[in-house]
Amino acid sequence: MREEKAMVPKKRIASVVGNARPTALNEACAEELGRVLVDAGFRVLSGGLGGVMQAASRGARSSSKYYSGDVIGVLPGYDATAANEFVDIPICTGLDYARNVIVAASGDVVFAIGGGAGTLSEIAVAWSLGKPIIVVGGPDGWATELAGRRLDDRRNEPIYGPCNPVEAVQVAIDLLNQDRPKPKGV
Repeated sequence: MREEKAMVPKKRIASVVGNARPTALNEACAEELGRVLVDAGFRVLSGGLGGVMQAASRGARSSSKYYSGDVIGVLPGYDATAANEFVDIPICTGLDYARNVIVAASGDVVFAIGGGAGTLSEIAVAWSLGKPIIVVGGPDGWATELAGRRLDDRRNEPIYGPCNPVEAVQVAIDLLNQDRPKPKGV
């Protein structure tokens, strides 16, 4: 007779999006966010390169609850060695900016810090897919510009924030524990 193993709950995935060249404030926020996310039981997924992506990955690795596999990088090219040194699992896509769809779609929640056009595209995809979006960090970039706003009529709730990293993770946990309607048109 086969022995049944207890089911271990699946870790939630937090997508972290933001500038490749962040301000010092946003870099510090990204690092703290990565640590707080892993402390709360999330895996951290990003575009796997520098800036906010590297800072969030570094922070995730600094958590006392970190395990190998908690840091995932979805890379624009085919070279796994392009990932920042804190990524455990590099996913090579060869999709360049189109990999932003994978980053936004793969998270249970999306955290946005600062950001230019690439971050804006990730926020738009996450919005269209009904993912909770939470802004973290300083006053610059698309994330802060869109905080508190709705992008269109397909959803009732706004983009949350801006929050500090600890508040942001608590907002995410609260949102993920709610029944959330699917957005219109998806």
